Amino acid sequence: MMNRKSLEWSQSYVQLLHMDKSEVMHFGFNNKEVDYILGNPRLNAVEEERDLGVYHVIVDKSLKSSRQCARAAAAANAVLGMIRRTFLCKDKELIWQLYKSLVRPRLEYCIQVWRPYLKKDINVLERVQKRATKLI
Repeated sequence: MMNRKSLEWSQSYVQLLHMDKSEVMHFGFNNKEVDYILGNPRLNAVEEERDLGVYHVIVDKSLKSSRQCARAAAAANAVLGMIRRTFLCKDKELIWQLYKSLVRPRLEYCIQVWRPYLKKDINVLERVQKRATKLI
């Protein structure tokens, strides 16, 4: 439980929190996952949350990037499907340029932040690239 000093601090420094938008995420295996109360309402505990600084990056309570990899692969596969349905001419150079400009950015967007390190996550992203090479 958060103490009353935290609430007083936020009020005195005019850093008011919107309680309906505030949530808590518990990290670690030995975390006791106590309830946090700031003022009157209890803060909701969540399993994952979007990073505030980077719109499409999802922070999971286990800090694994599996959900992020799946989402990036789904977005890239959707664009690949659009390319396959839209373009009748399957010229190698055209497909290569479309891949570099439309698909690859979806796979590499902020990859430094959520860097996949599990073999299954790397395979999910590589399957998208294999699918793209079949178009050529």
